[in-house]
Amino acid sequence: MEYVAFDDAETYEPDEGWQRRALAGSDQFTFEWFEKPPGHSSPMHDHENEQVCVCLQGELTVHTEDESVTLSENDSVHLASWESHRVENASDERAVGLDVFAPGRGFDFWTDRE
Repeated sequence: MEYVAFDDAETYEPDEGWQRRALAGSDQFTFEWFEKPPGHSSPMHDHENEQVCVCLQGELTVHTEDESVTLSENDSVHLASWESHRVENASDERAVGLDVFAPGRGFDFWTDRE
């Protein structure tokens, strides 16, 4: 068993107010808790990992090249490997979500970007 206390989890802040925490996971899958400040959007990107994004608080809009969907609390969306996307908090309130990646990945996806 691998226990990860939320307050002790590895953290990363790609942009001011956009915080990510690495929760328990493995090479096969990882869980990343995140919060997005009002008006923030990740850049359009893709990756080898399949991804499920779950909205835990507020609203998150997930944009792909072909469509957009707004997630409310407890809604989720699946993104296929290499599907270009970005996640936006278009509201005036903080949004919180959970990303699940398979296979698992680390924060180096963001830190090693040009």
